[in-house]
Order: sequence, then C-alpha cells, then structure tokens
Amino acid sequence: MKEKEVSPGSGYLALIFSLIFLALAVGMLSKGMPFGVLPIVAFVFIIKGLATVYPNESSVLTLFGKYVGTIKKNGFFWVNPFYIRKRISLRARNFDSDPIKVNDSIGNPIKIGLVLVWKVEDTFKAAFSVDEYKHFVVVQSEAALRKLAGVYPYDNFEDHDAVITLRSGGEEVNHQLEDEIRERLEIAGIHVIEARINYIAYAEEIAQAMLRRQQATAIVAARYKIVEGAVSMVEMALDQLNDKNIVDFDEDKKATMVSNLMVVLCGDKDASPVINTGTLHQ
Repeated sequence: MKEKEVSPGSGYLALIFSLIFLALAVGMLSKGMPFGVLPIVAFVFIIKGLATVYPNESSVLTLFGKYVGTIKKNGFFWVNPFYIRKRISLRARNFDSDPIKVNDSIGNPIKIGLVLVWKVEDTFKAAFSVDEYKHFVVVQSEAALRKLAGVYPYDNFEDHDAVITLRSGGEEVNHQLEDEIRERLEIAGIHVIEARINYIAYAEEIAQAMLRRQQATAIVAARYKIVEGAVSMVEMALDQLNDKNIVDFDEDKKATMVSNLMVVLCGDKDASPVINTGTLHQ
C-alpha cells in the first residue's frame, strides 16, 4: 500500500451540531424526558471525532487495523470517532550524531560524526514499514557512516595512491554519504535533505603518533623547498661570477664555495661569518 491523502469534513460544522445536541439533551432532561440521554450520546460521538492538524503535521488514520488515509492539510476537521489517529510531523529535523569510532580503509582507528537533515515524506511507510522511524533514522545513518569510513582512508600519508580521502574528499564524500543514507531510509518514507561529515579525527590512541608524523612530513616538505631554492641560488651565483669574470674558481674552490653557500642558505640558524683578512689560500 501507498500513502493516501484524505480530506475529512469540517470540524466547525460538526462542533455546531454537537452544541445543538447538547442543548437538546439539556432541554429534554430538564423536562424529565428519559430519551434525553440520546442527544448526549450523539454529542459525545461528535466530540470524539474532532481533530486538529497543525501546519507541517499529519494524522494517519486507521480503522480496526486497516489503513484509511492520511490528513496532511492543516485545520479543524471531523473524522469517524472510531478511527485511531497517529500524529506524524512533516517538519525538517536535524540529527547531529556523536562521533563514533571506526576503522578507515587501511585499518586506522578514527572518530567520525555526521549531521543529517531529514523529514518524513511518506507517512504510510513511516508509520507501518518500520517499527520506530526516528530510531531507524539514527541507526541507519550511523551504519551508512561506518560503511563510508571503510571505503576511504583518513588521508593519503600511508595510501599515496588514494585520490579521495575522508579528510580532503569534501563534497564528493558528502554526496556519497547522502546517497547511501537516502537509499537506506527510503523504506521508511524518509526524505534526506542534506547529509555531511561534521567531525573527523584520529582516535585518541594514535592521535599523538599521527600528529608527530604530520609534523615530520611538513618539516621534510619545507626542507625540500629550502634545498631546492638554495641550489638555484648557488647555481645563479656561480653563473654570474663566471659570466662577469669577477673571479676564477678551480674545481676545489668552487666546491668550497658551494659548500659554504649551502650551509648558509639551508641552515636553521643564522650563520656567523668568519672574515678572512689574508689571501684566499689562507
């Protein structure tokens, strides 16, 4: 079965009839007429059928175990008093999960969390296809998050061939997470508006080691750039000294000059020069 929207009768008209029956019952009983109890029964019957549906809410109606339909219009209505009514909100809701501990694709323990924006789209599925649709959203969202974390590595420090990672995947990872959650929640009639990762970090037991590794990687990258720039500067200096015939260097002197320049340019502290007041041979 699918969701079926129904349009019940006006509650205001039913309320007027209920007041008429109430006045009739009071008048008959005041005159000692025993049949005055019948208008009271009619009054109670009508009052029990009054229903109010607020904006962005719905009321699922069942009669003796059979699905009758869903009221989605907001207003004041009258329905069969024997209907069992279940309210289901159609408003958008947020689910901000607590970070859960999972393993990424290469086995590193990480903590990851998500934020999900969702709302009920099919009230029949939400009411009858799953036991409790709110709990179903929580469980299936975390299951989808665990599955996504097992597909990609946290970063590409260990998996250098990884093009997409959890930390840098951005919108592509979020889109895949959203598609996975949407597929899982379709059975409950849930519409996924947005899903994205809002927290990701290494687990506590390896966080310090991974931080030191990242710092070492950053230092190596910085040193690489420094050496690359120093080599270019030494090469430029030698070429200009040679082109302008400022001084002639043999191979030994050239090697000494290159060594001194590399020490000065690549050192992590300021150099302390020694001034030679004699000849270049001393």
